[in-house]
Amino acid sequence: MATNTEPTTGDSMDSKDYDYDLIVIGGGSGGIALAREAAKFEKRVAMLDFVKPTVHGSTWGLGGTCVNVGCIPKKLMHQAALIGQAMKDSEKFGYTVEPSFAWETCIQSIRDYIGSLNFGYRTTMREENVKYINAYGSLLDRHRVKCVNKRGEENIISGLRICIATGGRPRVPDVPGKDLCITSDDLFLRRTAPGKTLVIGASYVALECAGFLAGMGYDVTVMVRSILLRGFDQEMATKIGENMETYHNIKFLRGFVPQEFTNELEGDTKRIRVNATGSGSNAGQAHSDVFDTVLVATGRDPCTSGIGLDTVGVKLDDKGFILSDNEKTNVWSIYGIGDALSGKPELTPTAIQAGRLLARRLYGESTLACDYENVATTVFTPLEYGCCGLSEEDAIARHGEDNVEVYHDHVLPLELVIPRSEEFGFVKVITLKPEERVIGFHILAPNAGEITQGYGVAMKCGLTKEQLDAAIGIHPTCAENPTTMATTKRSGKELKSGGC
Repeated sequence: MATNTEPTTGDSMDSKDYDYDLIVIGGGSGGIALAREAAKFEKRVAMLDFVKPTVHGSTWGLGGTCVNVGCIPKKLMHQAALIGQAMKDSEKFGYTVEPSFAWETCIQSIRDYIGSLNFGYRTTMREENVKYINAYGSLLDRHRVKCVNKRGEENIISGLRICIATGGRPRVPDVPGKDLCITSDDLFLRRTAPGKTLVIGASYVALECAGFLAGMGYDVTVMVRSILLRGFDQEMATKIGENMETYHNIKFLRGFVPQEFTNELEGDTKRIRVNATGSGSNAGQAHSDVFDTVLVATGRDPCTSGIGLDTVGVKLDDKGFILSDNEKTNVWSIYGIGDALSGKPELTPTAIQAGRLLARRLYGESTLACDYENVATTVFTPLEYGCCGLSEEDAIARHGEDNVEVYHDHVLPLELVIPRSEEFGFVKVITLKPEERVIGFHILAPNAGEITQGYGVAMKCGLTKEQLDAAIGIHPTCAENPTTMATTKRSGKELKSGGC
């Protein structure tokens, strides 16, 4: 995409002609990182943040999705589920435990922690001379932003440069009765236990939420239209689904899409009836069931509409994401970072990295741009899935099947062999011939995130299969498996599971 780095005729490049050197619209992880880094260069920085409530009234404080209704509460609830599973497993190790779970206590503990993070951000903004404005920001032109606070009061501020860091919000299908459903924006703030829950979607958010809800003891069904984890390695996605279904009591309703949600009374209890219809091979079939909670997790949309991007001519893709080149848009004074950008990983660390590096390029002497390749990530399903680089499908599509070698093996977590000896993980390393550089790493195992981070660093350094083979693994861990892999898919040899 062509970007315009030259000021438009009539635009002043003298920052003294504006209220601020930089205005950041969006107070999530990326926006905060950019604002704080810019302030280090003694620039005048304003950061706007405003959360539009969901249809159920859910809203939150400074810090964006990750802190309030994303990564942080998700990981803590995942941990709560793991603790519950560990208590069940403990009996095989000689403990006598009678676990019970209180949703209200768990949620309050998590909200208390998140509240401390919200307060910390606000304090940091003040200490680092970033002007925090709790108002909804929209562009009036290339340099002016209209700010509207929760009381409807308007104010206009100006900046030499403006950065859009508005992130995204959950997408809700346009189905009759959709307002009866909640999204992850509501789940992490819910004060009452969800009870029997239907999760609609096959995204990582859907599977993570289904996983920790089931781990907490709730009856969980996942409605899947087609495949799990679109965009991820599909062999790994299939194994995740099998693991959740076989070992974690999660039911999958495959090949169905919702058609209608209605309230239904059972005695004095209000529940939600879900009517669904079949898709694909299930076309023509119907399904109906009643749930206490229906959670929709069918993807996220960028928060780019209604903020004046069309007014100034910023180009978007067909889904509403901002087109950019090294965070620059086609309008010279407008930048973008984070989940609102087209074609970038929708991950908190990438937004933070991009924000910091952008500030250093704008106000320092750096020329370093954010590298969006080989970004490691983890899906926090009951058995975690960590990955970095290309999926097997993408590797073959990009390089050709003859040029790709795939090594794979079972993973036997020692911590599970006594209580759950049949629950295996899996590991896959994808290499590019002839030098066999590692271009894809995938592992399904406990603590997969902790494992994958190290391999991700190695891939940034050009990791090869020869170097993997030369490394001596830490025994007995799941992290050692990638250092001992010898079986290729191409060989057709059967994988055998065993001990040391």
